[in-house]
Formats: sequence, C-alpha cells, structure tokens
Amino acid sequence: MDSPVGKLLTQLIHLEKSNTTPIYIQTAQQIINAIQRGYLTEGTWLPGTRTFSELFNINRNTVVAIYDELASQGWVEIIPNRGTCVLVPEQKTAAIKATSQHVDQVHEYSITTGFPFQPSFNLASTREQNQNKYSINDGQPDLRLHPTHQFSKWYSASMKRKSLIPNWNQTSLSSHSTFEIQLCNYLNATRGFHIKPSNLMSTRSTEMSLYIVSQLLLKPNDVVLVGNLSNYAANMIFQQSGAIIKTIPIDDHGIDVEYIRKHFTKRTIRCIYVCAHRHYPTTSTLSAERRLQLMQLAKEYQFAIIEDDYDYDFQFDGSAMLPMASSDANGVIIYLGKLGQSLFPSFQTGFVIAPENLISETKNYLKILDRQGDLIQEQMLSELICEGEIHRLIKKNVLIYKQRRDFLCECLSEHFKQHVFWEKPSGGLALWLRFEPQISLVKLAEHAQRNDLFLPKTILYQDKNTCCIRFGFGDLSEEEIEMIVKKLRKAYDLVLSS
Repeated sequence: MDSPVGKLLTQLIHLEKSNTTPIYIQTAQQIINAIQRGYLTEGTWLPGTRTFSELFNINRNTVVAIYDELASQGWVEIIPNRGTCVLVPEQKTAAIKATSQHVDQVHEYSITTGFPFQPSFNLASTREQNQNKYSINDGQPDLRLHPTHQFSKWYSASMKRKSLIPNWNQTSLSSHSTFEIQLCNYLNATRGFHIKPSNLMSTRSTEMSLYIVSQLLLKPNDVVLVGNLSNYAANMIFQQSGAIIKTIPIDDHGIDVEYIRKHFTKRTIRCIYVCAHRHYPTTSTLSAERRLQLMQLAKEYQFAIIEDDYDYDFQFDGSAMLPMASSDANGVIIYLGKLGQSLFPSFQTGFVIAPENLISETKNYLKILDRQGDLIQEQMLSELICEGEIHRLIKKNVLIYKQRRDFLCECLSEHFKQHVFWEKPSGGLALWLRFEPQISLVKLAEHAQRNDLFLPKTILYQDKNTCCIRFGFGDLSEEEIEMIVKKLRKAYDLVLSS
C-alpha cells in the first residue's frame, strides 16, 4: 500500500464515476499517459490486483480488465505468479487523452505560466477584429493586383537554380550576395543613392529594420523626437527600447525644425524619426529648406535621423523627392525603405541604408533574429530587378492607384461637400481627411460599424485641435470606394443628428 509506485499512481490516476467512459478504460488511458511521459519507466512492476483495487476502491475484476487492456495494447506484460511489468512498445500508439484534469493530462496545455514575468504594454497588438463587409485601413496596397500566375512561374524557376543549394549551405563569410548587389544597383538608379552593398542590410519588413536599429541605437531614457502626430508602430518600438518620446509640431511643410533648436540643447537628443517624403499620417512633405535645416542641426547637435520612406514607389504627380539620405555627407541618416510593396507580403522586403560601420553591427543583430533569411525570395527578387519586372509592376500599379485616389476625391466632393477637407497628396495610398466642425470620431466609427463599415481606432486622430481620419484607398476598387464613402456619409449624418 505504501510502495513508491502505489503513491505515484494515486497522484496520477483520478477516476470520474459520473463519466460515461468505463472505469477500466479511464484508468488504462491514464496509465498509458504516465508511461508515455516517463512517470512509469520500462521494467516497473505495477501493484497486484488486490492492492490496486484497495488503492482506488474499485472491484478486483475491474483491475483485471485494466491490466488486460494494457497488455492487449502492448504497454504491460502479465507474467504468471510474478505480476504485471511495464513495457515500452517499439512502435508507440498515438497519445491518448486522459479523462483526468491533473498532471497526467497531455492534450490540454496550461493557459497561464506558473512563474511571473513582465508583460509588454508597448508591444500590445493594435489589431481589431471585425465582421464588417467593408473597412478602411491606413493605406495598404491591393494584394489583388499581385501577378499570381507569373510569380508562381518565377518562384518555381528560382527554386530550381543550381546555385541555390551552395548558398543555403554556406558556412563561411564571403562577398556580398547577388541580391544585395542587385538591390544596391536598383536603389542607386531609382533613389539617387551612391551606396555599396556594405551600406545595405535587407530584412523581412520595415518594422524589423526599425527594431534592429533601435536595439543598436537606443538605451533607456534616450530622447527620441517624433511628430505630434506620428507612426504608432514606430512609437511602440521606441518605447519598448526604453526611450523617452517627445513630440514636435507638424505643419504643411513637415516637422518644425526651428522648434527643435529652441527647445532642445546639444547632445540631449539621441535621434529623430521622420517620414520626409510623406509624413505619416498627415501625408505632408518635408520641404527642401527644412530638410537642409534638419541635416545641419543633426550634425551640430550630434543626433541621428531615422528616415522612414515607407511609400516612395507610389508617386503619382511629378517626380518623387529624393531621400535626404541620398545627400547625407555627414553620416547622420539611417534610411528605412521597402521593396516590392506591389507584391504579395511574402515577396516584400525591407532594407536599411546607413554608414558601413553601423550596417556591420545591425547585421550582427539580424543574424540572431533571422540567420538564414529567405534565399528563394532573394533569388527571385534579384532576377526581377535585373530583368526590369519590378519597375514594370510598379509603373502599372501606380496608374491604378492614381485613378483610385482621384476617384476617392470626386466621391468625397460629391457626398461631403464642405464638411470634410483634404489636400490631394502627390502620391501615397491614403488621404488625410479633416472634419470641420469637429465631431466625435468614436461615435462616427460606432455608427459606421452598424452600417457594415469598420473604422479601426488606428486611423482616427482626435484631440482638442485635431479631428481627422487617415483614409487608405490603396486596397479598394472604385466600386468599394463609392460604397464606403456613402456609408461614411450616412454615419456622419447620424452623428450630427444624435
């Protein structure tokens, strides 16, 4: 009765007589789980039938049925005049769910940890679930424009390249990859850079790029400057690094550089985050004069500029302003960009451009997060760049997005007249809509949702001076745009009447 095996079995086996599963099956299942998990090892002698029945207050014939069931499955061997011995079959059966809710349970994993840890409020997801047919985002490309059939051929061809396996099995450092060389040449040709592959690091996304840069650049309590309206995802990453975020005013010409000079002193700023081409979320472009002022101030105050050029490819009117980093002679700018935004997400890639010594360090961080990378993706993108396919895809999609931008402006003019104001941006996949007079955007979202239109909180911007929505149109067809604007107007009227 007091044997170690008997005590262990009383801890592992818990019978539920109200359960429809017979007692002998319940017990056999739990003993099998104990064997599978190593509680009962091979060669262990189970208690005799009389002792077992007394341990669990069950009929001795039930114990005989339990041992017979285990023996029939090969988990024990019944040796006459000696007892029942645990075996470990060479070919184990599938794990069996025990009826008990205790330590022998295999398939129900614990919901909470048995130890404390510090959850990260900064990295809490901003994604909201909804069942609405229509929704507005902050300006994402339309994945329906992705050339699926062409890409299946290109991807298949890339997988068959004989050069892929040696690259995959590479164990020593070597010269830069074909992808890095091709991407470097593409950026030099399209964005006015004069860089080498040693100035470039490719990542899975802009968010990964910014996270790695933040880990390298920021220490707790370092000051990071952002616009008083800024990218919430970037702010989350900075806060997770322990940085102190301070805001600076934004106007039609971008961030107010003179405000920085008046309110901060030398060596008190670690970095400033800007979207110079089109500020997120307002879409305003940082003027040429302020770009020069900011670069000079960075040199004088010795802080870094993180230039996030998230939508450079989507330029509709005139030529895109070249990145500030393309004229950075002092090494103060870290440039973040994307390639392949017109493609399916798994084919998109982010990249960082910075002085060689910084890139060398960021690659050390990248090796921890993503040592292997995606060689098939890199092989295919290299060929698409070399053959000009990436450039052609961008040109085709830009025409479609421009038509959608213009159509959205027409719909807003027709349905909202003097209630909503905006400046038509020269590019990008979103409009910055300003409501005058101000209304409750929370109520607007509630009424819209009742009308099958979802407005996520991440596109709503409201305080005592601001009442705006970042209206992304890139992933919407003209029919969808017209329907959404009508639903938005209906929700707007309900807010006014309530």
